Amino acid sequence: MDNRPLQSEMPPPLDRPAAAAGLLQLMGVMDRLRAPEGCPWDREQTPRSLIPYLLEETYEVIESIEEDDAAKLQEELGDLLLHIVFQAEMAEEQERFNLADVLTTVCSKLVRRHPHVFGDAGADSAFHAKQHWEAAKQQEKGRTSRLDGVPRSLPALTRARRIQEKAAYVGFDWPSIEPVWDKVHEEIDELRTACAAGESDDIEEELGDALFSLVNLGRFLGLNSEGALRRAIGKFEYRFQHIEATLKAAGKTPEEATLEEMDTIWDRYRKKPPAD
Repeated sequence: MDNRPLQSEMPPPLDRPAAAAGLLQLMGVMDRLRAPEGCPWDREQTPRSLIPYLLEETYEVIESIEEDDAAKLQEELGDLLLHIVFQAEMAEEQERFNLADVLTTVCSKLVRRHPHVFGDAGADSAFHAKQHWEAAKQQEKGRTSRLDGVPRSLPALTRARRIQEKAAYVGFDWPSIEPVWDKVHEEIDELRTACAAGESDDIEEELGDALFSLVNLGRFLGLNSEGALRRAIGKFEYRFQHIEATLKAAGKTPEEATLEEMDTIWDRYRKKPPAD
């Protein structure tokens, strides 16, 4: 079955010559880098060899968004776009596809998965719009489960939320936040019981259940658990590094200090926000 939209359904391209020229210039730079007389490092790269750098650039984009740093975000988006162009360039060299194919594919996908915008379907909320997206994706991919398609390589907290969202889009969800709170307390109690029994497998399982329930609570609160944990880690780093700095100024190392001394310094910086 051909799910591609009719050409008449595709919106016309926007008149943004600067952006188009910039993309063409980037493609030209990449052509030059990959040419025989180009950069030795760029020429020896493969789609697989660039995976670590692609991941790094993706996380740098995330970090710049969380820091609300527009200048940094502009730069990091450029770095991420470079990787997209780089991958497309290598695919074109192998006669697999090119950047034009990539752009055509994503435009067609966006039209197909937004029938409430480009078709006759209705969507009176973001939730219903996402339902259309998930249903169309399920049909296009020929998947047997609504939970399919969430990469196992995703960070666990992010993957947990995506699994929960996919279940929620077909109606498998708590009706309100109150039973979600109850579930969190239930899982923590079960973790306590498992710890008291001392069975390591049960403890690991119950810890996982507790974490999963906390991710679900975050979803109901409209919060990203992955981002919340990164924020907590940053807060811990900020406070602990002040412990180290304060002790160093006093001629001590953390190993030489008592727990009480370190707790006193920790409490001093507990109410201070992390430095930018």
